[in-house]
Amino acid sequence: MTEAPTTDLLTRARAWLAEDPDPQTREELSALLAEAEGETESGNRIAWSRLSERFADRLQFGTAGLRGELGAGPMRMNRAVVIRAAAGLAAYVRKQALGDLVVIGYDARHRSYDFALDTAAVMVGAGLRAALLPRALPTPVLAFAVRHLGAAAGVTVTASHNPPQDNGYKVYLGDGAQIVPPADAGIAAEIDAIAALADVPRTGSGWEVLGEEVVEAYLARATTVLDPGGPRDLSVVYTPLHGVGRDVLLAAFARAGFPAPTVVPAQAEPDPDFPTVAFPNPEEPGAMDLAFATAATAHPDLVIANDPDADRCAVAVPDRSAENGWRMLRGDEVGVLLGAALVGKKAAGTFATTIVSSTLLGRIAAAAGLGYAETLTGFKWISRADGLRYGYEEALGYCVDPEGVRDKDGISAALLVAELAAGLKTAGRGLTDLLDELALEHGLHATDQLSVRVADLAVIADAMRRLRERPPTVLAGLTVTQAEDLTLGSADLPPTDGLRYHLAGEGVRSARIVVRPSGTEPKLKCYLEVVLPAGSAAELAGTRARAAAVLADIKRDLAAAAGIDA
Repeated sequence: MTEAPTTDLLTRARAWLAEDPDPQTREELSALLAEAEGETESGNRIAWSRLSERFADRLQFGTAGLRGELGAGPMRMNRAVVIRAAAGLAAYVRKQALGDLVVIGYDARHRSYDFALDTAAVMVGAGLRAALLPRALPTPVLAFAVRHLGAAAGVTVTASHNPPQDNGYKVYLGDGAQIVPPADAGIAAEIDAIAALADVPRTGSGWEVLGEEVVEAYLARATTVLDPGGPRDLSVVYTPLHGVGRDVLLAAFARAGFPAPTVVPAQAEPDPDFPTVAFPNPEEPGAMDLAFATAATAHPDLVIANDPDADRCAVAVPDRSAENGWRMLRGDEVGVLLGAALVGKKAAGTFATTIVSSTLLGRIAAAAGLGYAETLTGFKWISRADGLRYGYEEALGYCVDPEGVRDKDGISAALLVAELAAGLKTAGRGLTDLLDELALEHGLHATDQLSVRVADLAVIADAMRRLRERPPTVLAGLTVTQAEDLTLGSADLPPTDGLRYHLAGEGVRSARIVVRPSGTEPKLKCYLEVVLPAGSAAELAGTRARAAAVLADIKRDLAAAAGIDA
C-alpha cells in the first residue's frame, strides 16, 4: 500500500539522504524529494508513491540474506543497506567467536563490486580480516573458498538469475553452507542495533585480494567428481547467459580433458543488463533460444547453460520431435540422472532433495541401499542433510561434491553431466535412454510446475488464503487423500509457508502437489508430480502422454481452486 504524503515520510527520507554514502543514490533520492515537494499535483503523487515504496519498511535479512531492486532507501539494495548488513554480520562473527577471516565474492551485476568493497571495508573496520576473490566469479567458488581457507564466514554479492535491476547479498558461515535459523535472526538483530551509519567504522584499505590460486584450487577439486581416464568424447554448446560462468567452466572442461565447448557468442561476455533475454534464467521461456540457434550450426551432443552466477546448471538434449530440435531436461530429470551417475560410482551416504522435487531420487537411493532425506526448499536446508553425499533441487541446483562445495554448483554438475553423457555415447545411447531405464525400473515420475509471476504480492496471499479456507477435495478426477498446511511444521520439517496435497485415483500410483510463494521472486509456485506404472518400453510413450494429460488437468483445476490464471 502506498503511504499517504506525511511529514514523517519526508523526515525519514531526508535522514536517509543525510547519511547515504553513495553519490548515485543520493542524486536519485534528492530528485525524488524535490518532486515530492514540487508544485504540480500529479508530480507530487508519483513522487510520493515512489518515496513510499522505498521507505514503507526495509529489506529484511533472512536465510536468503538480502535481495531486492537497486535504488535509494531501506527497501532497496544500495550501499547504505549493504554497509549495515556487513556491520551486523561482523558483529555476529565477533560475538560468536567464529574466527577472524571473512571471504567476499561478487558477480558482474550492477554495483556488485561496490558492495563487495564496502563489505571488505566494514570487516576490516570491525577488526576482522577480509579477503576478496580476485575477480567476478561464480558463487560456488566463494562457497568453496570459505572452507578451503578456513574462514569464519563468507559473503557473495549476487542476485543469481533475478532481473537486471536486482542485486543481493548471500551469507555463509564457516561450515560453507548458507545461513539458517537461528544465525539469520542473530545477524538481523545486530543489523537492527545499528543506530546510524556513522557508527559503522570503515577503512579505505587493509583487506586482501586473493590470487588466482583460489580458483585453481576450486578447479582441482571440481574435477575430482570425474573418473580419471573416463570417456571424454562429447561436444557441447554452452551459454553463461551473460554471467560469470564462462571462464571457469571452460577451464574446468579443459582440465578434465573434454573438448572445448562452443560458447554462444552473443551471451559469452558478462553483461549486467542481460540484453538478449527477458529474464536471465534458463528455465524462463526464450532464455535458451540463442543457445539452440548456435546448436543448429554446431550440432553438439548436448547444450549446457549456467545461470548468471553459475550455481545452477541447465541441460538440453537433441529431440527430433521438438520444433527447434532440442528438449530442455527438467531439473528433476537432471537431478535423478546425476543421482544414477553417482550410484554407478558406488557413492556412499545420503541422497537428499526437497519436498517440491521428484520422489524418484528416493526410490533410486533405496534401491542402492543409500540413505535418503527430504528437506524444505533451498540448499541452506539440503546441505544440512545428515551424511549428505548428493543433493539436488528441481530449480536446476545440484550438489555433487558436498565436501568441496556445500551448496549448489553449476560447474561441477556440468562436468558430471558431461561425463555421464560421454559414457552413454560410447554405447550409442543418450541421457533420455537412461531416463527410460529409470522409469521402467521405478515407475514413471512425471513432474510439472504452475508458476504465476505477479505485480501485486497480494495476489499470492489471496491464493494461499483461498486454498487454506477452501481446500480442494478432487483435482483432475483424483481424490485429495491428505492436505497439509506446512506452516504447522512437523517432526521432519520446520514450519514454512506452503501447502501439500497427496492424491490418489485409478491408474495412478501416487500424485503430489506443493504450493508455496517463491522466496526470491514475486511468484506463486505450484509443484506437481504424478507417478504411473511404466509397463514396457513400448508403452513408455503412451504412459508419458497420459501423465502429461493428468498434470495438465491438475494445473487447470488447481488454478481454479486458487483463483489464479494458469
